[in-house]
Amino acid sequence: VQLQASGGGLVQTGGRLRLSCAASESTLSFYVMAWFRQPPGKEREFVAAIAWSSGSIYYADSVRGRFTLSRDTAKNTMYLQMDDLKPQDTAVYYCAGGRRGVLVTGREMYDDWGQGTQVTVSS
Repeated sequence: VQLQASGGGLVQTGGRLRLSCAASESTLSFYVMAWFRQPPGKEREFVAAIAWSSGSIYYADSVRGRFTLSRDTAKNTMYLQMDDLKPQDTAVYYCAGGRRGVLVTGREMYDDWGQGTQVTVSS
């Protein structure tokens, strides 16, 4: 599965952005899609994941209540609505897909990766 991420940009503290991740295939049963991010000089970290079939979602504590993950099954696209952005949200955001059918946070559990999209939040 090929993944195409888009939607990053520069925003002020408290602003909003929406990221999109389009998948190349329409049959995504047992697929879990996720967002990870890599802040400057730091390790890549889990942000949120969604089980494609059931719609179950899991968020990292750092974004819960501010970010909203959703999917459009007709478009094979996942969205990450990011509200109340903070400077610490600045990172390259990556979408990922896993074929194990479980919501997991470890990046090693994901098989497919899109290119990153830069999100910069100015103070």
